[in-house]
Amino acid sequence: MDYQETVEYLYNSTPVFEHVGAVAYKEGLENTLAMDEHFGHPHRSYKTIHIAGTNGKGSCSHTLAAILQAAGYKVGLYTSPHLVDFRERIRVNGQMISEKRVVDFVADHRAFFEPLHPSFFELTTAMALLYFKEQQVDVAVIEVGLGGRLDCTNIITPVLSVITNISLDHTQFLGHTLEKIAGEKAGIIKIGVPVVVGETQAETAPVFQAKAEQQGAPILFAEHNREVTNWQFSQQGGIDYQTRSLGALHGQLGGEYQAKNTNTILAAIDVLQGKAHAKGLPEAPIFKISEQHVADGLANVCESTGLQGRWQTLHQHPLVVCDTGHNTAGWTYLAEQIAMQKCHHKHIVFGMVDDKDIGAVMDMLPKDATYYWTQASTHRAVPSAKVAQMGQQRHLKGDNCGNVEQAYRKAMEKAGQNDLVFVGGSSYVVADLLALNDF
Repeated sequence: MDYQETVEYLYNSTPVFEHVGAVAYKEGLENTLAMDEHFGHPHRSYKTIHIAGTNGKGSCSHTLAAILQAAGYKVGLYTSPHLVDFRERIRVNGQMISEKRVVDFVADHRAFFEPLHPSFFELTTAMALLYFKEQQVDVAVIEVGLGGRLDCTNIITPVLSVITNISLDHTQFLGHTLEKIAGEKAGIIKIGVPVVVGETQAETAPVFQAKAEQQGAPILFAEHNREVTNWQFSQQGGIDYQTRSLGALHGQLGGEYQAKNTNTILAAIDVLQGKAHAKGLPEAPIFKISEQHVADGLANVCESTGLQGRWQTLHQHPLVVCDTGHNTAGWTYLAEQIAMQKCHHKHIVFGMVDDKDIGAVMDMLPKDATYYWTQASTHRAVPSAKVAQMGQQRHLKGDNCGNVEQAYRKAMEKAGQNDLVFVGGSSYVVADLLALNDF
C-alpha cells in the first residue's frame, strides 16, 4: 500500500471517532497495554508531559512543545484531531512523521494488531509512542484524546500532568455533571507526579484536590498563582501580555481564550523550571528553560509546531479568520471576540457536529451578521438544512449553503474589503476550509 492507501486502511479498518462518533469509543486500556508490551514500552525511553482538558489542550500542548524546542530539546508532539493531513498528529520538532514511516508501521505490524481490532486512536497512539523512541526525542508532549482515566494515552508516567479546564462536553462518555467529568480528567494524575490545573469551578476544584492528595501528587492551581497580570490584542496580531515575573511577552495565538491558556502554560513552565512555590513541587529544574526560550516559544508557536486553526488569520481585505472552537465553553469566548471585531459587516460560515450542544452555541451567535450555514464532510455533521432552520428560529439572517467550499465561496463573493469572514463551529469545518489550499 502507498501512503494514501494506508491512511484509507486506517480509516476504514478501525473505528474512527472523528468520522462515526460514539461507536469508535472504546472504554478500557486492554488493547493499548497489549500493544505497549508488544512494542517494548517505548514511552519509557523519554520524558513525557501529559495534557488533558475540555478546551485549550491543543494550544497548550503546541505552545509547551514550542518552548521546549526553543530551549534546544528534541520534542515529540502527539495531538488530535488533524485538520488536513493525518501526519499532523505526530511531529518531532514540528516536522510531521514521514509518509514512509506511516506505511511501514502498518505493513510491519498489521499481523499483530489486526486480531486486537484496535480503534483508530489506539493504533495511532501506539504509532506515535514508538516513533518518538525511534527518533530519540528528549521529551514528548502527549495530548489526551478523550477524557483521561480510560484514554489510551494514559499508560504514560509523565514528569508533569496538565489539566486545562472542565466543561460539559462528551457527556455521553464522561458523565453529565462537572464533578464526573473532572473525575475522568483527574484520572491522568499519577502517583507523585506534579499536576497543574489551569481553571476550576466550585464543583471541580475539590475533585482535583482529592485526587492529587490520594496520589501524593503536588498540585498547582494556575488561577490562584496568576502569572498573566494583563493582556491586550496586538495590532500586529496575537496578544501582548504583561506578566508577574517575565515582564512583557507576545503570544502568536490570538483568540481571547488564549489568555487563560497562557496563564496555564506559564504555571507549567514554572514547575518544569523548579520555580513554582507550592507544597511538594520540584525545587530542581526538570528542564533548563530560560525567559528567552519562553518568549520565543510563545511568539513562534505556529512556525515551530505547525499549529493551525486557533483564531488564524487567512486573508486580509476582507479579513478571513478561522477557529476550531467547537463547544459551548469555547464559543463563550469566540462569540464575544467576533462581536468585538471592528469591520463594516460580519459574514459567518458556520456548522457543527451532532454530539455538541448546537442550540446553546447558536444562542450566542451575533445577530448583526450574515450566515452561510454549512456542514463538514463528516458523517457526524449536522445537516446544513437543519442548521439553517435553527438559525431561522433564532432570527439569524442567512442561507443554507451546503458544503464548506460552497459556503466559503459565497461568503467571499458577498464580503466587502472592510468586512470580516469568520469560518468555524467545528474542527471539521475548519479542516474542510484549509483543504481548499486557497491560503
